[in-house]
Amino acid sequence: MHDTSSPKLVCAMVQADTRWADPAANRANLERLMDTAPGCNLYVLPETCTTGFLGDSGPSVESTGEDDLNWLRAEASRRSAAIAGSIVVAEGGRIFNRFLLVRPQGEVTGYDKRHLFGWGGEDSRYTAGTRRVRAQWLGWRIDLQICYDLRFPVWCRNDDAFDLQIFVANWPRPRVEAWSTLLRARAIENQAFVIGLNRVGIDGKGVEYPGRSGAWDALGTSILEADERERVDVVELDLDRLAELRRKFPFLSDRDRFELESD
Repeated sequence: MHDTSSPKLVCAMVQADTRWADPAANRANLERLMDTAPGCNLYVLPETCTTGFLGDSGPSVESTGEDDLNWLRAEASRRSAAIAGSIVVAEGGRIFNRFLLVRPQGEVTGYDKRHLFGWGGEDSRYTAGTRRVRAQWLGWRIDLQICYDLRFPVWCRNDDAFDLQIFVANWPRPRVEAWSTLLRARAIENQAFVIGLNRVGIDGKGVEYPGRSGAWDALGTSILEADERERVDVVELDLDRLAELRRKFPFLSDRDRFELESD
């Protein structure tokens, strides 16, 4: 597959059971899971896919993120596909929860999580991002978002600059109904495809994650909704169908205009 426009995007949603603070084990497991869905254009991995959601845990399990980035580049090249997911990155004396979309030629687009989860201690150690980020892949405009960002529709609002919005997450069981509801809402209000990729399993603090990853079209119709198992699901998204829907229902042209201000 080459980096040229394609109206069809074949996406593998890798709903993994993330090992707590064990990057090597997670990389091996994610490779195994991706191998079960060959030939996709895009592989989507969970939030902090090589460590789990560390929150306010000690920094000893973290690194600069260089090993993870090199691994993502190698896997993207090997599969001739883009890979998307977030990792922990230490840079300039600060720590970021960074969503990376890595292409097979090695190019990387990165987004630093804007809304840090204070309840889980993330804001006490991590630095928040200040800008929204869109990535280009195969002619698709992709909006990058991480977990808690989902609760803030102004930040997620489509200004006619994306076709697909991806949320990668460590979203816990007690609030999973909000997860599914908000993902569908983002698809409807933004007239875009939405993929929400959550992890499964129990982390090192005993927090349980129920998966329930899914994909929705621009009408909010479910394309796929996963269960609570570790699994890989493949969905095919159609850009021509999205364009036709937007022409038929031009709701985005009536949206409110606003500007975001960073802190």
